[in-house]
Amino acid sequence: MRQVGALTRYHLELLVRSHAWLPPFLAFALLLVIGVTQGDPLLGGLGFGAGVLLPVSAWYVRAALNAEPPASRACLVAVAGAARVHLGALLAALTAALLLVVGEVAVLWWVSGPVANAGARRDPGVGPALLAGLLGSVVCALVGVVAGALGNRPVLVRSPYGILATLGLAAAALVVPGSPANGAVRGLVTAARTGQVAVPWAELLFAVALLAAVGAGAAALAGRRSG
Repeated sequence: MRQVGALTRYHLELLVRSHAWLPPFLAFALLLVIGVTQGDPLLGGLGFGAGVLLPVSAWYVRAALNAEPPASRACLVAVAGAARVHLGALLAALTAALLLVVGEVAVLWWVSGPVANAGARRDPGVGPALLAGLLGSVVCALVGVVAGALGNRPVLVRSPYGILATLGLAAAALVVPGSPANGAVRGLVTAARTGQVAVPWAELLFAVALLAAVGAGAAALAGRRSG
């Protein structure tokens, strides 16, 4: 685990030094500016922000996997093993996405107006709304990393197909019933309309288990394909 932690820090440094973190961040910021207006209800803004986080998190996976030059990556794989290197890249993408989660929730809280829509049956408190929004955004970040892991190497080797697959998986995760991301975003939107906040604990557990399974599988596949 110590080696995986070092590899995660290494991939984070690569993301920063190569500026590969910047395009997803700018896209995320632009979509928030377009989709959220100052004074909008907090829960609705949190639902929108969580939904946008999913494809951006998947983008961070692609950025982390491609930030390192091939020759440098080959040396790293020879020393640490392909499975650990791949897992480090996925964890670096997840770390970047979770940092966005914190910034997103803070910014939306700052610019928001009422907690729920006008005409909501209840007036929920800010605390429960922020907790639901934070966990809903974490769910979408986790599922976004899952989409990125399934849509890039070693699961899909060809780059153009990887981009389309990642976008398709991210979109499906948002709209397909039963997806933890769909449940989390739908819960926030419904809470904005009704004022009844439900914290997405079940969706969070589902997303954590899904990422653990997919991440372990992708790392194992990376180890076999490099062997």
